[in-house]
Amino acid sequence: MTAPGFCIVAASQLPDPMSAIPRPNSRNISQPQRVVDGVVERIQAGALKPGDRVPTEPELMREFGVSRTVVREAMSRLQAAGLVATRQGVGTFVLDAVAQLQRPLLGLAARDVQVQQVLAMLELRISLESEAAHLAAQRRTPVHLAAMRAALDAFDAHRRAGASTTEDDFAFHVQIAVATGNEYFEEVLRNLGGATIPRPAQKPVEAANAGDTMARAPTFGAPLTPLEHNKLVTQREHEDIYLAIERQDAVAARAAMLMHLVHSRERLRTVCRET
Repeated sequence: MTAPGFCIVAASQLPDPMSAIPRPNSRNISQPQRVVDGVVERIQAGALKPGDRVPTEPELMREFGVSRTVVREAMSRLQAAGLVATRQGVGTFVLDAVAQLQRPLLGLAARDVQVQQVLAMLELRISLESEAAHLAAQRRTPVHLAAMRAALDAFDAHRRAGASTTEDDFAFHVQIAVATGNEYFEEVLRNLGGATIPRPAQKPVEAANAGDTMARAPTFGAPLTPLEHNKLVTQREHEDIYLAIERQDAVAARAAMLMHLVHSRERLRTVCRET
């Protein structure tokens, strides 16, 4: 039995694996996306075939002039899209076409996920991130707090400027996962975030014309007037989470995260009903 809003389709009906990688406008392309695009282009051109090893982190760092953190973020995006797989201590390898087509739900790009699936994933995030906040409050260091504070300040600055706050929002949640000291919280969150936090890579009209399944629903974090109040509410909820983690109140941190994500789910439902 399938869950509401889910359907089973044949492999031939699934989207092209390469479409799992969002393609922002070149003017707005991020450093991780530059690396992702470089690897994807080689796969499409046949320079990297199924089973081939992707260039190592140091090689990609030199080629693209980026940090190790940027390369790891790019590899995380490629793994989430089902294009590559990493073997611990060996390297990262290109997956074959069948593996790409059978990529799991968590590996889907945001534009390939229906609204009902996003809501279902948010339910999973409620459990996962509430516990992450609890652990982060117990284990955080001054370095972790500084990273969370930087994400909050960037969110506030971009909100005031009427710009997208999506990446800042996601960064704050990732930093909490990092503060748990458990790498799997971060890994799962990054995969979930790729599907539940759509990046505004296209203009709304362009996305709609392209048949984007999420095009008609405003994405939280996008600079749209109807969501301005939600951004301010989100900022306050983030501050509550941060303050609880800062004072190492694990119970309050868990409760604040639970409230934030439940409210986020309801805000998404409201926006979708109104569009």
